[in-house]
Amino acid sequence: MELRHLRCFVAVAEELHFARAAARLHIEQSPLSRIIKDLEYRLGVQLFERTTRRTRLTWAGTVLLEEAQRIFAVVDQARASVQGAAAGYRGRLRVALSDGVPQSRLAALLAQCREEDPDVEICLSEVSSSAQAKGLQEDLFDVGFAQTMSQTEGLLAVPVWFDSLVVTLPARHQLLAHRKIPLEEVTRHPLVLCDPRVCEGFWQQLQAVLKPIETRLIIAERVPTLDLMMALVAAGYGLGFSSLARITELSNPDVVTRPLAGNPTLLTTFLVRRDVEPSEQLARFISRVTRPDNLENHDPLEVPLIHSRENRP
Repeated sequence: MELRHLRCFVAVAEELHFARAAARLHIEQSPLSRIIKDLEYRLGVQLFERTTRRTRLTWAGTVLLEEAQRIFAVVDQARASVQGAAAGYRGRLRVALSDGVPQSRLAALLAQCREEDPDVEICLSEVSSSAQAKGLQEDLFDVGFAQTMSQTEGLLAVPVWFDSLVVTLPARHQLLAHRKIPLEEVTRHPLVLCDPRVCEGFWQQLQAVLKPIETRLIIAERVPTLDLMMALVAAGYGLGFSSLARITELSNPDVVTRPLAGNPTLLTTFLVRRDVEPSEQLARFISRVTRPDNLENHDPLEVPLIHSRENRP
């Protein structure tokens, strides 16, 4: 089994359409079909169920897709490591970003890394919270930033950044008469909310805030990005939610923010890593992130996402 066979398989498995997969690979459909048949013959299993209407993965195909994606992630990391070594780097940190990190905060952190650890290459990946957790467990990433509070065995979370949750409204909206918007008022207007499959951690924290009124919410749209949410809010499709830091960076004059009434609501971003002794370069990175000036005067408290080693039975 060669990498080219796996690349063809992954394309078909992700597209679930041979013609689209062939176009993606820049080859004809007939040789692609022959490659897949050859792969099935070599493995002795059926990878796809094909009818005149659709193509879908068998269970064996689903397992191979997961393994193939892991293999290509390792191959990509090996390529990046070699290129980094050729460029003069002596170390490498693989950082996974989920749920959105304010650009100004990330830029300041990266600038500190370049100044204080210039020989260490920082490789950034944007992934979902679940993919981040899986990647950390499988040593595809060294550390991650996420807003997820899901329980994952073997990982530790350090709350490092705290951002105010705000409601986003069109620049001309009746709720702007409120300096702080009562939660009850949210139920009277359509909402443009993030897609939970994309921004898992943010949605978990927002859902906790909206729980008292969740049965009465009017959800007009589910969107995968903050940019799209801002566009729809500006166009009057509904109200949205975001952290104040990220909305401020986008600076859309047609969108205005208001906090919710009551106690200030903070969104927490966690630094997530494996529950093992960190390498020297990772320890320096963590120390950099958890400096008092970066934590905005919040004391970090390391908490396991499920159990630390000391608390496990």
